[in-house]
Amino acid sequence: MTITLPNFDYRRVPVADGVSVSVAVAGTGPTVVLLHGFPETHLMWRHVAADLATDHTVICPDLRGYGASDKPDESSEDTYSKRTMGADVVEVARALGHETFALAGHDRGALVAIRAALDHPGTITHLLSLDVLTTLDMWSILGGADAKVAWHLYLMAQPAGVAEPMIEATADNFFGTFIDDWVANPDAIPAEYRTEYLRASREAIPSIVADYRASAGIDLRHDREDREAGRTLGIPVTVIQQDWGTALGYDAAGLWGAWASDLDHRTLAAGHFMAEEAPTEVISALRDLLAR
Repeated sequence: MTITLPNFDYRRVPVADGVSVSVAVAGTGPTVVLLHGFPETHLMWRHVAADLATDHTVICPDLRGYGASDKPDESSEDTYSKRTMGADVVEVARALGHETFALAGHDRGALVAIRAALDHPGTITHLLSLDVLTTLDMWSILGGADAKVAWHLYLMAQPAGVAEPMIEATADNFFGTFIDDWVANPDAIPAEYRTEYLRASREAIPSIVADYRASAGIDLRHDREDREAGRTLGIPVTVIQQDWGTALGYDAAGLWGAWASDLDHRTLAAGHFMAEEAPTEVISALRDLLAR
């Protein structure tokens, strides 16, 4: 059985030569695009999307390389750069008739959202980031034994052909480990959704690894270039994170403040999958952001 977002229309939108993205759309009003994280699909937004669609146009894509979207071969390091994936999102919105929009992202989707907001400042009006730092800051705070919490980042940063067969050999265990270890309330991800996330991830191993590999290369370079050029986010930004700063010994709000002057930084006592575990809090923060 295919799981969909109730009352959402589904369509495929071409975003580049030979690449189309699967998108769920509902509602009318100001436009909000919601980008999912790893190892999930657009279905992670089901609670948030249903609420927002009562008075907004809500667009929920599967990212390039994930879910029902196309998964092009990694022909260059740019194929799965966040710059390319962010451009996909802008093209999706434009194709659906929206020249400007608010953007929310979780995990990998948040990295795409941050890059899209930096690259398209006249298009993205508001930014919500769930449970990440920028790529530059993420790599800068990892070190020593504490870095073991991000072991998958190092595995999937390896050259093509190293991580992929390892993951393929134990795919459901590999992807399931993150769902089970990162969720604080397992009931927030019912069995049918967990099964769907595992299926979708199992069928996207090369593109998922390519997405992560880009974050150890081209994405990091793009962030460094922005930092050196003094480019920042000149829009309202809300960040919600677990209290990783306390756990790993860094100033999360301070790191984010260097990128966004109009910043609302919040910590949340939920697991990583906060749009599913704490949807009421995420909806409230997102609506507060949209009102700024």
